[in-house]
Amino acid sequence: MALRLVDIYHSDDDEPLDVPNDTYDVLGHWTYAIDDEQRVDRVLLEVEETESFLDWVDQHVPTDYRVVLQAVEATLPRPEVEDEESEEEATEDEEVSVGRIGRAELYEYARGAVDVSGYYYALTALSVIVAAGGMLRDQTAVVIGAMVIAPLIGPNLALALGTTLGDTDLLGRAAWANLTGVSLALGGALGLGALVPVDPATNELAARTVIGIVDIVLAAAAGAAGALAITRGGATGLVGVMVAVALLPPLVATGLLLGAGHPLAALRAGLLTVTNVVSLNLAAVTTFLVLGVWPRHWRDVEQARASTRLALVLWGGAVLVLAVVLWFFFG
Repeated sequence: MALRLVDIYHSDDDEPLDVPNDTYDVLGHWTYAIDDEQRVDRVLLEVEETESFLDWVDQHVPTDYRVVLQAVEATLPRPEVEDEESEEEATEDEEVSVGRIGRAELYEYARGAVDVSGYYYALTALSVIVAAGGMLRDQTAVVIGAMVIAPLIGPNLALALGTTLGDTDLLGRAAWANLTGVSLALGGALGLGALVPVDPATNELAARTVIGIVDIVLAAAAGAAGALAITRGGATGLVGVMVAVALLPPLVATGLLLGAGHPLAALRAGLLTVTNVVSLNLAAVTTFLVLGVWPRHWRDVEQARASTRLALVLWGGAVLVLAVVLWFFFG
């Protein structure tokens, strides 16, 4: 059972928080004054309850406050686990566990994922070089190594999260991170293709020019797995490799083939890249919706719904068009 330690810093003039234990399974609650002006309430509870608890804090702390979340590795004595979960309906004052990490932690992940810095550029450039080398030498292990390096999972999942929450600022930053990463990868591969001999019959390159309906399914599975991984607060390393499988190799193959003067093969690899991006984002947005990822404030919900509807229509329509094209022209 994953736990979170929630520290709520607020004015010392406020009363200590009266957390409703009948609503939240509070494993510990401590309160003390830091100085003459500030007090902290420290609450230990399960990770699935942090989002609804923070919404409760937002409604019941009367002054400005700051919340600090900390992951808990272990606690003794160990919390008791009930054998059977009760299925009683929640009252108006109760909140239902969302079965995932809170909105605040998702935002923190997304903020770091869209940080377009020298580190991001360096990892992207290095992954392109490694992937290109693996494809040109027909070494699958090297291509897999490039997928480990590629920082592609974050911006794509941040784009899906921003869409689901209707957060235009996060959407813009995620779109920019994706655009710069794709541009750098494609431009670098294009330059390499113009400089070194490229054999389109090489297995690692030829595999990225074969497109089918199954590629839509694989990319969708990668997007759903990525969204599930971050909403459970787990490690995204292996899932990141899965997402990179759908994005990095076909993108690099497109640049190499186009730079070497093989436009038809490059077109097929480019179409595979577009298919994977569309399918991945559609699946990620759908997964966030199923898991109940919504804005905190009611005034933002309508904007989020409009953004999500538009994204589902656009991504879903694009998937249908691509599926038709693949079925009739590449089937």
